[in-house]
Amino acid sequence: MDNPSANKPAGLLEKLLFTVRAPWLIVFLLLTLFLGYHASQVRPDASLTKMIPTNHPFIQNYFEYQDDLASLGNVVRVAVENKDGDIFEADFQQELQKITDEIFFIPGVNRSGLRSLWTPNVRWMEVTEEGFVGGPVIPDGYDGSENSLDQLRTNVLRSGEVGNLVANNFKSTIVYIPLDEVNPETGEKLDYQQFSEKLETLVRDKYQSDDIEIHITGFAKLIGDLIEGAEQVGLFFLLAIAITLVMLYLYSRCWRSTFMVLSCSIIAVVWQLGIIELIGSGINPYSMLVPFLVFAIGVSHGVQIINAIGSNRVAGLDKVAAARTAFRGLYIAGLTALASDAIGFTTLMVIDIEVIKELAIAASIGVAVVVLTNLGLLPILMSYLGTSDNGVAYQKKIKDERHPLFDFFAKFTQPKWAYSALVIALVMLAWGLVNSQNMAIGDLDKGAPELRPDSRYNQDNAFIVENYSSSTDIFVVMAASAPEQCIAYDNLEIMERFSWHMENTSGVQDVKSVVYVSKMGMFGINEGNLKWFSLNRNKYVTNASLSRIPDGLINNDCSMAPVIIYLDDHKAETLKNVVGSVNEFNQNYQQEGLELLMAAGNSGIEAATNSVIEAAQNKMLLWVYGVVIVLCFITFRSVRTVACIVLPLAFTTVMSQGLMAVLGIGIKVATLPVIALGVGIGVDYGIYIYSKVKEGLQQGMSLQETYKYSLDNTGKAVGFTGLTLAIGVATWIFSPIKFQADMGILLTFMFLWNMLGALILIPALARLFRVGNKKA
Repeated sequence: MDNPSANKPAGLLEKLLFTVRAPWLIVFLLLTLFLGYHASQVRPDASLTKMIPTNHPFIQNYFEYQDDLASLGNVVRVAVENKDGDIFEADFQQELQKITDEIFFIPGVNRSGLRSLWTPNVRWMEVTEEGFVGGPVIPDGYDGSENSLDQLRTNVLRSGEVGNLVANNFKSTIVYIPLDEVNPETGEKLDYQQFSEKLETLVRDKYQSDDIEIHITGFAKLIGDLIEGAEQVGLFFLLAIAITLVMLYLYSRCWRSTFMVLSCSIIAVVWQLGIIELIGSGINPYSMLVPFLVFAIGVSHGVQIINAIGSNRVAGLDKVAAARTAFRGLYIAGLTALASDAIGFTTLMVIDIEVIKELAIAASIGVAVVVLTNLGLLPILMSYLGTSDNGVAYQKKIKDERHPLFDFFAKFTQPKWAYSALVIALVMLAWGLVNSQNMAIGDLDKGAPELRPDSRYNQDNAFIVENYSSSTDIFVVMAASAPEQCIAYDNLEIMERFSWHMENTSGVQDVKSVVYVSKMGMFGINEGNLKWFSLNRNKYVTNASLSRIPDGLINNDCSMAPVIIYLDDHKAETLKNVVGSVNEFNQNYQQEGLELLMAAGNSGIEAATNSVIEAAQNKMLLWVYGVVIVLCFITFRSVRTVACIVLPLAFTTVMSQGLMAVLGIGIKVATLPVIALGVGIGVDYGIYIYSKVKEGLQQGMSLQETYKYSLDNTGKAVGFTGLTLAIGVATWIFSPIKFQADMGILLTFMFLWNMLGALILIPALARLFRVGNKKA
């Protein structure tokens, strides 16, 4: 059959592109050099504030008291373990002192909040007949002698730090490191990668030995490890390029076409990274999939172009006419698909988390440049180079020898095959709907779920959890009052009742606050009589009981006292239970003059993040599908056509959600964008297939003939693209970064099912909705 595009008059875009091809090539070259330079300047970019929902009430409350909660915010723990003895050895203490001093001078450390056995803010205290006595844990005149070490042991036991800074088995001790998000000397943001590297080189590499083991945990170390692991992502990207190179050649049997598609797709990535650097952004661990996404979209559209050019060359057109005709026949479908992608990705902006917004911007920029590189530059280059004789011969051969898969997919326009496919799809849809009800928000594993369970970070975290009583998962409720009223009896009494309420909440290990300090103070000033282990109504007695209050349990003007809740873990269910328990207490025991505000601490921040994601996930999907539906309707002017394109996408989305529930992958910052991105790429398949269906129907062909025509022109490119991208992204499953492996599983599944959905369900739905000739 003749190609209808060859008989169409050249449009304005085609004339603009092909009448001045050489100047366009110069422009593209200059842009590539300019943006390539800026792309080389892109650096990893990560910060705590970008990864949390800054407008959420929990986070706003945290920001209000951020300076007062410095020791409970962004912290790192370095556990120093004596492998063959305990911490009460002179050589170990000497090394611990050196490690503490080394950490003290690392940029980004909040030095006033640094805590170690060797810092003066770690003190012991006891009650005697004369009242309280105490001092630094390291005794005055410490010289490493047996007497000094015995005194150190006694001071540690009296300090209350066993289980907190000192392990329960006395074989290790922690250096507790609060961090400054902004360097007070330079005003620059904390560089997590650099900070993590300094911990490795100045602490772990320098002091770890046969006798001493170093364990490091905390947000900054996690991000550093993610950035380190992300550097390996480049290897997976290169592997994906190599796989695509082989697959493209096997598909086209033309090295020119293969290298041109790869080159234009890589240029799109270079342009995207260059523009990101120009607008002052960067690549963070959660947006590292975007360059591959841009490459994948570029390959997807590039394959359609070279497929059409090859067909035109077989039809006898010269290389310029073949390129122009291919552009003429595909640019409307390509622009529609890319517009759907770009606008669809911007809908991620409804999620009020900065890293996701940056991901949305980066993906949209990438799609925009694909319009220029793969719909603009690629046809121009192919008009000069043309498909090789070997490629044309191969195209002619496979056109004459129809592949049996074509006949198989064409059967889905027949009633028996179409309705059978739809029934099977409904059964699978039901499976997805049932299982998706169990899909959880947030983390489902202990430790850092972004990394594998056997990663060094998670092993370090497991060591601290197993050897210390104080959990690393902290949820902080801020008891806010009028200035100078945070230790008023009525307020302390409510805080005591609240502490008891939370201690009896599932998932809570322990609760600490100024209430416990006051009760201990009363106990101490009354010669250790347990009858006095309680709060006192007399404000002067209460003030006396709090004369030696530790740092961080009230702020400077006594308008806020944190209630520190130690959790078993930071799983989504645990956080939801804790938040519900706090809300329940506030509803039943709200007191004028005191507000119990959530939430700070790493678990409080994560609870806020989970809340935002839970509220935004359905809104995001509605926006994504809304954009796709509107653009498809504008292009095809048919409700039935829109249904044929969109319903297979919705099928894949539901199936993906069911798969996430079965595999135990929660919806969180790392995984939430994947579904939207999968929809963005999947819609391309349906639009390209239906653009050719529309051409066939306009020529009066039957539905079956129309679909065979579509398979000949775009279907095989869709099948090839889906399979190639799925193979490329499947390599991510072996990544050391677990959330990248999770993305690899989800994207592999979505690439394959979007491809199969387009090839099988579109003709089946077209039969159901009686598209085309009803007698077909």
